[in-house]
Amino acid sequence: MRSRRRTFALAAGAALAVVTTMILVPTLQAQAASTAIQAACTAPTWAEGNTYTAGTQVTYQGHTYQALQTHTAYPGAGWTPSTTPALWKDLGACTGGGGPTTPPPTTPSGTPSAPSNLRVTATTNTSFALAWNASTGTVTGYRVYEGSTVRATVTATSATVSGLAAGSTHTYTVKAYNAQGESAASNSVTATTTGGTTPPPSGGAAAPYLYMGWGDPPNPQTVQSATGIRWFTMAFMLSGGGCTPAWDGSRPLSGSADATAISQIRAGGGDVVPSFGGWSGNKLGPNCSTPQALAGAYQTVINAYGLKAIDIDIENTDEFENDTVRNRIVDALKIVKQNNPSVKVIVTFGTATTGPGYYAQQLVSRAASTGAGIDVFTIMPFDFGGGANMYQSTVSAAEGLKTMLKSSFGWDDATAYRHMGISGMNGLSDQQENTSPAQWQQIRDYAQNNHLARLAFWSVNRDRPCPGGGVVSNCSGISQNNWQFTQITATFTG
Repeated sequence: MRSRRRTFALAAGAALAVVTTMILVPTLQAQAASTAIQAACTAPTWAEGNTYTAGTQVTYQGHTYQALQTHTAYPGAGWTPSTTPALWKDLGACTGGGGPTTPPPTTPSGTPSAPSNLRVTATTNTSFALAWNASTGTVTGYRVYEGSTVRATVTATSATVSGLAAGSTHTYTVKAYNAQGESAASNSVTATTTGGTTPPPSGGAAAPYLYMGWGDPPNPQTVQSATGIRWFTMAFMLSGGGCTPAWDGSRPLSGSADATAISQIRAGGGDVVPSFGGWSGNKLGPNCSTPQALAGAYQTVINAYGLKAIDIDIENTDEFENDTVRNRIVDALKIVKQNNPSVKVIVTFGTATTGPGYYAQQLVSRAASTGAGIDVFTIMPFDFGGGANMYQSTVSAAEGLKTMLKSSFGWDDATAYRHMGISGMNGLSDQQENTSPAQWQQIRDYAQNNHLARLAFWSVNRDRPCPGGGVVSNCSGISQNNWQFTQITATFTG
């Protein structure tokens, strides 16, 4: 029984076009002003990000400058007083202090309100389509920013940013503008173009679950020798108190039966994929209060064992169905992947026979929109009303997952398959669904023929016969050979 479950060309052109209409200061007046200020730099220091009205004086690099027209010194535009005579007149050198620091940027009076609800409406290999809700007030147009770089200027409440690299991640904001200046920025949105994907890191394609805290756990080397399996998914890493990881929430990372099993597995030529979470127990997702803290807990385990892969088994109302915790997990995995690009990151979740449902779609959509870098999305096709033919029900669920990944990431069939996994339940499930060895071999063939990234099952502990024994922890409840499901799984190569 399973116990877990940047450019400013347009604006600069407009600014330079105003050169022909610049207000000329009479020579004697300018000289007088210059003479008056050489004694000391008393004007505020110029700074990027501020809006300057015509006539404003600033100090910059030991000179006083006067603004010739109202403009905003956009960050990154390079519109410094010494390099933009169309915008600034040099009134001469000054000495002494720089004067008071320019106050923080403020939104000029009369500018529009900030646009709202910025969102990505379409994604291709080379572009994003963006849309947002209109600003209030007088609006001349909108500028789409990536950082401090203007990527598009439009008059409508939508824009397409193109010419991007496949598989690249970008973050945008939008500002409305009029003759008075710019609004504050909208919310930001981050997304990744489609394509450009690489297969997940190798290793651990076939790795059934082994649980050292339940179900008469076998010696893993015995199973390796009998079946040819090399990798195991080790269950379950929980909270040992707060945001501290521990096996089953109680067994330490070192000196435990789990640590001994890992050593045995590696001595037998294999390796492990620790699984975080599961259906029950005190989990790290709710206990670690931020993505950074949760990523730190994952990193602790990665460092402790020098891992090549981790599995996040996200289930139940405390993680999978909790928007805050589910998003925290995805965001934490993005941090983990950025810090450990060679570590395979797997997520595992439930499904219906037609494919994963609402909560899985939210998880996959966030992974896609944030560029989380999750390598493998694994479904658990059992306890889902699978009926008499668990092979057909499993394939139907897997094809539903494929459709979801294609839609969310823009992948083709082959790419989607390479980012999919199946984790079944051998023998009888909690709902008395029966996955026989023959059906598991069919599932193995489907996974192999389509080059899925992962094949696992719950669990090695149960991979022993006990026909009529029901749903128990140390056998499958059906007639089979010892380790028969593990042996079939061992032949899966991805």
